[in-house]
Amino acid sequence: MLKGIDPLLTPELLMHLSAMGHGEWVAVVDANFTADFLAQGKPVVRLPGHSLERVSRAVLSVIPLASDVKQPAAFMKVCHSEPSHRTAAQAALVSALAQEGLPEDRVEATERYAFYDKVRQASLIVQSGEATAYGNAIFCKGVIL
Repeated sequence: MLKGIDPLLTPELLMHLSAMGHGEWVAVVDANFTADFLAQGKPVVRLPGHSLERVSRAVLSVIPLASDVKQPAAFMKVCHSEPSHRTAAQAALVSALAQEGLPEDRVEATERYAFYDKVRQASLIVQSGEATAYGNAIFCKGVIL
């Protein structure tokens, strides 16, 4: 055990997060996401039984979001929905990000296939146990000063 570290962060996950440099992306995806296929050999860490919000909070407790990226956080937009529509999981995520100081306009609602393209560029995929559809997010790591 480590003092001050979220207990959800496994040694494997901490290793991958600390190895990431600024400007690299980490995806937090739901239980139904095609993580292994899109990872293309990059690490996939599984945290079953935990929601998108819970896993995102844990990840963001040890990495800053990029300040030099217009939208350093994104979630997968529900297909054929209004731009303002959010699932309960997405709303909880955006609320958690706002609590951490990230304004809503810096969180992008990304179309499904564009989101898959972003995940292909991610350095790490964390698969949560989120059971609702479209329970996927991606974050750009910033600089620790």
